[in-house]
Amino acid sequence: MLILIAGPYRSGTNNDPHLIEQNLQKLESYALPIFRLGHMPIVGEWLALPLMKLAGSKEVGDEIFHEIQYPVAHRMLVKCDAVLRIEGASNGADQDVEVAKKLGLKIYYKLEDIPKAE
Repeated sequence: MLILIAGPYRSGTNNDPHLIEQNLQKLESYALPIFRLGHMPIVGEWLALPLMKLAGSKEVGDEIFHEIQYPVAHRMLVKCDAVLRIEGASNGADQDVEVAKKLGLKIYYKLEDIPKAE
């Protein structure tokens, strides 16, 4: 399965770059365990951050951020099989889950619930 890891990125950080980086590291910490279960993990920021840089984004939350950040994840969801929604308040991650539900994707809330690939 291709599994989008969704959770806080900017939420609760007051745009502090150090706290945003901590959130990204937390999202990324789930990637290797998912890979080792036989699946392909994806974090939306892996795609959004380079695009935002190329588009000229100057700071988190600017107009370019909003143009790219959430649409990247929503476009990616069309290709995904599932979402792992990690804990933590996040409107963006909640939106990802709603889009995933409409697409009929599996939603996991714990890493332990993701089955090993056959």
